[in-house]
Amino acid sequence: MVLEPVDPPRHATELFSSSKDAPELWKHLAYGPFANQAEFTSWLEDRSATVDPLFYAIIDRESGGARGMASFLRMEPHHGVIEIGHIWFAPVLQRTRQATEAIFILARHAFDDLGYRRLEWKCDSLNDPSRRAAERFGFVFEGVFRQHMVVKERNRDTAWYSITDGEWPVRRAAFEAWLSPENFDQEGRQRRSLAEIRGS
Repeated sequence: MVLEPVDPPRHATELFSSSKDAPELWKHLAYGPFANQAEFTSWLEDRSATVDPLFYAIIDRESGGARGMASFLRMEPHHGVIEIGHIWFAPVLQRTRQATEAIFILARHAFDDLGYRRLEWKCDSLNDPSRRAAERFGFVFEGVFRQHMVVKERNRDTAWYSITDGEWPVRRAAFEAWLSPENFDQEGRQRRSLAEIRGS
């Protein structure tokens, strides 16, 4: 997978096409679903103009198609803290090796390239898939902020997770081992899970 800064002329059509038949993608996000291409493109143009959050399109390396989005946000270089969020994967990307690779690329960039000391993951406490994903990726659960915000006219409690720079070397090694071709059989099934490799 490749992460590219969001560019509406390049990415809007494919991102909308890949997500328009999956309204559940937007259930726990503050935006979406989108009624049509024009509405989505307008929203994406606004996203591309911000630097915090800093939005990326997730690109399939083989096809070149845009298959989802993610962002860095709440960046605090002075404290060494950064969050990844606004994550959504089109159905074709969900629960795939490429989806895990996309998260690894974000985490590696935050720690190894940018030098952050704490990487955060936050989600609606009712968003079970996101919570399972955070734990699978090695984020540590820190608690729930009650009545943290209002999203789509509904009270949202927010579950908080993090990885620190002290934990990152073990997480990075686990990601690399899991993503290795040797960890997959001829049908593409994993031989060992991330948790097994990580030892937790």
